[in-house]
Amino acid sequence: MKRREFITLLGGVAAAWPLAARAQQPAMPVIGFLHPDSPDGFSDRLRGFRAGLKEAGYVEGENVAIEYRWAENELEKLPALASDLARRRVAVIAAGSTLASQAAKAATATIPVVFLAAEDPVRLGLVSSLARPSGNLTGINFFIGELSAKRLELLRALRPAATRVAVLVNPANVPTTETTSRDLPPAARAMGLEVGIFNASSNSEIDTAFAKLARQRPDGVFISLDPLFIGRRVQLVHLATRHGLAATYPARPFAEVGGLMSYGTSFADAFHHVGLYTGRILKGAKPANLPVVQASKFEFVINRQAARTLGIEVPPDLLSIADEVIE
Repeated sequence: MKRREFITLLGGVAAAWPLAARAQQPAMPVIGFLHPDSPDGFSDRLRGFRAGLKEAGYVEGENVAIEYRWAENELEKLPALASDLARRRVAVIAAGSTLASQAAKAATATIPVVFLAAEDPVRLGLVSSLARPSGNLTGINFFIGELSAKRLELLRALRPAATRVAVLVNPANVPTTETTSRDLPPAARAMGLEVGIFNASSNSEIDTAFAKLARQRPDGVFISLDPLFIGRRVQLVHLATRHGLAATYPARPFAEVGGLMSYGTSFADAFHHVGLYTGRILKGAKPANLPVVQASKFEFVINRQAARTLGIEVPPDLLSIADEVIE
């Protein structure tokens, strides 16, 4: 073989090596992330999710890709978004709410789903057992009824003379609304409180509900846990402050934007667990063998500046048990 022909052949083989190497590389797994909210103001929860993934050995853009599907608070879009992820045959679906979890379950019986549910997942039919889920779903649960009763206790401690509490729910979020409407009134009666239910499923309905509250002047307002309300937390806090209403909120982000007080599951911690389980499934674990995790990190936050604005003196014993006091 002539020297020029040999060099040409060798060059062709060398050029083919990277192509062959790339062909042998496994395809990067894709996670489907489904949530009813919008990405605005979601950075803390996504940071927690990615931290859980990293703990399991996965970093977005390096060895795993994520397809995000946001319903932008239009809950009716969730089934179509879940079906789209199922058609794309993602490796795992991470569903960040009760309604997203139900939509993912309806969309696929084979793709693993890691859920975050505010209700009892057994009662909702997401899993057959907390210890042994047995299907293609597992995830994180925090029981909203128990948290709601605790939130009422804290509100009563802040306003010991209270007798009437208004509860704001989103009727479009059927599971959470049913649980709140069923479990909260008995807990309130045990504390000597009367509860009134108010509905809001849109920005304008939130305004209308607070106009009614301003006329009725309840002693406190209980904002239920709902993606719409989390997304509209600035609006809710502004209305409560403008009308001089003492409100209790379901999570830290409300207190961070000026809400009076919040008590609930740490969203960052819960999404960390979702990310960790998602990573474990990518490594080969089966959802049926991963028990549903009970949320164990809760946060009680008091915004003292908001209390001063409302003319409320926060009792020292309440301040002493708060995880954080915002001055």
